[in-house]
Amino acid sequence: MNFVRHYLLALQFFTRVPVTGPLAAWVGYSPEMLRKSAAHFPGVGWPVGLLAALLYAVLAWALPDSGYAPLVAAVLVTVFTVLLTGAFHEDGLADVADGLGGTQDRERALDIMKDSRVGAFGVLAVVLALVSKVALLALLGDADLALACGALFYAHVLTRYLPLWLIRLLPHVGDTARSKSKPLADQISAGSLAVATLWTVAAIALAGWWLPQGWFWFAGTAASLLAALWMGRLFSRRLQGYTGDCLGATQQVCEIACYLGLALSLTWIP
Repeated sequence: MNFVRHYLLALQFFTRVPVTGPLAAWVGYSPEMLRKSAAHFPGVGWPVGLLAALLYAVLAWALPDSGYAPLVAAVLVTVFTVLLTGAFHEDGLADVADGLGGTQDRERALDIMKDSRVGAFGVLAVVLALVSKVALLALLGDADLALACGALFYAHVLTRYLPLWLIRLLPHVGDTARSKSKPLADQISAGSLAVATLWTVAAIALAGWWLPQGWFWFAGTAASLLAALWMGRLFSRRLQGYTGDCLGATQQVCEIACYLGLALSLTWIP
């Protein structure tokens, strides 16, 4: 029952899926529960990714047979995922871009990241991220509809797993008293990381069954891993740690990298 509660709490915290009323009362809340729910962050990617893949497939089937159909499907699926997640990760990307783009001073960057207002760097980062995702998903859909659907599912799981290593390896910085990620300020436990790994390995298995060409998934995973390593190095160098916004920004960058790796692999596989 605790497993289910922690999963539903993660779903409630990171999506707009309605966990309300008697169900929310049964789930409950405490900072300790939120900390333990980190184990299920990749599990949140399962419904998000599956619903996005299903919508992409339905749109590809329903739209007229045109070269623009993958682009339209990619746009609408991206809108859907933003609405489903409440732009939670995009908000983190905007804050990180404003903070790190606006100054070289660590303390000033952290102050900017806490500001609810969005500056030019944040707007540019979100726009470029959305355009990149739409373009890559359209490219994947034009090449192979099954690959595009698999990519949507796999990327949403994998890219919610990789930021957990920031929690594991870096200290939490900033104003933890007011931070939304305060319950995550402590390092994630080995047990929680193991559960998160199981969620991700299961997604790898399902993706491999869906499209057995393992090189596809290796390329997407490798690209995401490189992006996560780059983000971790950036935060370590510029901030000496991470904030909740850093986790969201890492998810976004890794998602784009996953799609890019899969797209590049299309030229390598006969």
